[in-house]
Amino acid sequence: FLTDTIYDEDEVLLALAEQLGNFTPLVGGPDFVHCLLPPLESLATVEETVVRDKAVESLRNISQQHSPADLEQHFVPLVKRLASGDWFTSRTSACGLFSVCYPRVSGAVRMELRNHFRNLCQDDTPMVRRAAASKLGEFAKIVELDCIKSDLIPMWANLAQDEQDSVRLLAVEACVAIAALLPQEDVEQLVMPTLRQATEDKSWRVRYMVADKFNDLQKAVGAEITKSDLVPAFQSLLKDCEAEVRAAAAHKVKDFCQALGTDIQEQVI
Repeated sequence: FLTDTIYDEDEVLLALAEQLGNFTPLVGGPDFVHCLLPPLESLATVEETVVRDKAVESLRNISQQHSPADLEQHFVPLVKRLASGDWFTSRTSACGLFSVCYPRVSGAVRMELRNHFRNLCQDDTPMVRRAAASKLGEFAKIVELDCIKSDLIPMWANLAQDEQDSVRLLAVEACVAIAALLPQEDVEQLVMPTLRQATEDKSWRVRYMVADKFNDLQKAVGAEITKSDLVPAFQSLLKDCEAEVRAAAAHKVKDFCQALGTDIQEQVI
């Protein structure tokens, strides 16, 4: 009945998407929580963004009530179906579901999930690549370190060079999460070349995002790389040709300088 009702008004669909996340006791508890997946899967594919987002939020909530076996049997197949759906709406929704099921599934299933996420990062539709870029940092936090280096960093580097600046600026956000997870030498080798490009991006919106996230980047990359790379990059952003970028960087001056090592504080300021 619930799945057949999915053709109603957006307000009704929104309420349905929200309430289904709380229906677990009504379907017989965690053993039967998978019964809620079909209507939520349908809601995750509709055209109205707020309905899709609410359906994804409910799916994320009820994923925690699945046992590892039920995750593999019911939830992961749903994620795969959404990720390979014909409509960009379903593929966009899929991006928000990887991080909630990945930690509790087997190694083989994890590999499949990483492959699906890679496909979403390379999707033909910019909206899907944007969704993947926005969830990449969250996904990186629960992926094994070796797989971050072998799988996620190449995905991130591609997104950071995307033809759409709306995708590239979201890759800057992901950079903060990824850099914080890596040892110092890996940050220098795997992250900094791409981050340097972002600070000089032809789109002011990307440079603005770098400026806006500068204090977070500073914490993530550590003192040495801040000294060698971020100080000159910050000076460059403060002199940017675009007023919005200069303003964003100026807002960060105090915190940036306070976080510098005492050995270089005076010299830099």
